[in-house]
Amino acid sequence: MTWLIWRQHRTEVCVLGLLVGVFGIALLVLGTQAHDLFPGGPARCAGEAGVNEACVASFRRLDEEYGYVENLLAGFYLVPVVIGAFLGAPLLARELEDGTWQLAWTQAVPRMRWLAAKLGALAGVTVTLTALFTAVLTWFRQPFDAWEGRFQYDAFDLEGLVPVAYALFAFGVATAAGAILRRSLPAFGVAFGAFLAARMSVALLARPAYATPLTTMEPVPVGGAKDQAVAGFADWMIEHGYADATGRRLSWTEYYELDAAADRAGTHLNQFLHARGIQQFSVYHPADRFWTFQLIEAALFAAVAAVLIGVVVWRVRRRMI
Repeated sequence: MTWLIWRQHRTEVCVLGLLVGVFGIALLVLGTQAHDLFPGGPARCAGEAGVNEACVASFRRLDEEYGYVENLLAGFYLVPVVIGAFLGAPLLARELEDGTWQLAWTQAVPRMRWLAAKLGALAGVTVTLTALFTAVLTWFRQPFDAWEGRFQYDAFDLEGLVPVAYALFAFGVATAAGAILRRSLPAFGVAFGAFLAARMSVALLARPAYATPLTTMEPVPVGGAKDQAVAGFADWMIEHGYADATGRRLSWTEYYELDAAADRAGTHLNQFLHARGIQQFSVYHPADRFWTFQLIEAALFAAVAAVLIGVVVWRVRRRMI
């Protein structure tokens, strides 16, 4: 079985392995150069972007020399999807397209054992390739994470456990779609579209509700810059703004009216707001919830993938033809 699976899917495995290898080598080279900008390591400068002069200089160079790479990496959250869908789409669809199921299912190897071997082997390749890619990408992003935190969308979706769960989700959707549509290319398209729809829904609606966000409220400081957030740099800011002395949140129209009044009075805005008891609030998820949120989201996508694989098993058990 192992030899047969390799013969059937070696093209996909080799192409994906080559792509992951090329991207990985490029990220290792660029990442080494980016890490060298921080003599004591990026973690030493975490939270000190505006305090330590050496860190300020390192972060400035990081943005100038490698900011374009970070922008490009924002689209790399699709790589796990490509890996999972590229391996899952032809798993059954190719057998049905070519008619080889008639031979494969009449040999000495039982049909369900044949399916289990293919699912196990290709799911294993999916997890391995995605995990390797995620490990290199996570290491590359360390300097950027020290600056921005790991809750940013271009970090959370690329690091930790969720890329592997995304890949398994795409693998499950593509395999199920291939069993139903009996065509590899449409199955790949369905998996791609299903992931985009699921990911956008989860990121915008479900992820902020994984836990109750914290709320902090403090008086506006007399000095400092305008529109300062109370939460830390690595926290995930959900909302921030201003409230009056009673705690009622001000609309941005009311805030701009106060800003204009401060200008007319020739007073610094913060002094103007402080004198009137205006407070600033932040609604956020603290940075230490990163792994909790990762576990929740990974479990969510992995559970859906397991259900989809269950559909595939049911279809094959019923012979599908």
